[in-house]
Amino acid sequence: MAVELFNDGKHIVHAFYDLVDDSPGGAVQCNQFLIVDNGHGALIDPGGNMTYSGLLMDMQKYFSSKDLDYILASHPDPDIIASVNKWFVASHCKVMISSLWTRFVPHFTTGKDVSHRIVGIPDQGSVIRLGQSNVLALPAHFMHAEGNFQFYDPVAKILFTGDLGASLVPQALAASAVTDFHSHVGYMEGFHKRYIVSRKVCRFWANMVRQLEIEQIVPQHGSRFVGRRAVEDFISWVESLECGVDLMTQGNYQIPR
Repeated sequence: MAVELFNDGKHIVHAFYDLVDDSPGGAVQCNQFLIVDNGHGALIDPGGNMTYSGLLMDMQKYFSSKDLDYILASHPDPDIIASVNKWFVASHCKVMISSLWTRFVPHFTTGKDVSHRIVGIPDQGSVIRLGQSNVLALPAHFMHAEGNFQFYDPVAKILFTGDLGASLVPQALAASAVTDFHSHVGYMEGFHKRYIVSRKVCRFWANMVRQLEIEQIVPQHGSRFVGRRAVEDFISWVESLECGVDLMTQGNYQIPR
């Protein structure tokens, strides 16, 4: 079931939190997002084959899949874009992804030439026209992929952060907004220390996003942050995070015995 994040009658944002069975031994929980503006639509990080059927059926209530303009992919992981071939068949959409990854996308397809439907986002990001609004592709390289983008919706004032902000919460809690930031850190910390490359890029990211008017930060895994206080708490936490190569020592690089 979709969760409405924003709706002013012409511009609508929905999130889908319950399309993955995250039972023990199963797949990691992940979220999918739909932005609709004046009859045009984009899916952000639509997921793999296990999310495709549920997302396809659920989104019809708000927007016809055949009219989909874009799939916006933060990076090329299977839980982000493995279903892309099915979306190519179901719609006329184009995929927008980092220029580093455009030649990897066809590995999720049947081998037919789909190069005309794959659009590379340059490292500096881009402005994507959707209906009568824009979506900004913001550089988020090494958070966690080498070529990585986040997507900012200036109408809804929502920043979709991909794996940044991911929390490993029970699926029943994923659709809820974070109410106690400090207790929520425990769900995020281990993931970020391993999957985000360094504090240096965290500081660059914080400097960039503080220039935006953000009401919600919405990751691709787990719960979202709603309200200016929660958004600033999260940005400050990321800014001070030691992670990735900051934590590596020679002890992590030894010959197994």
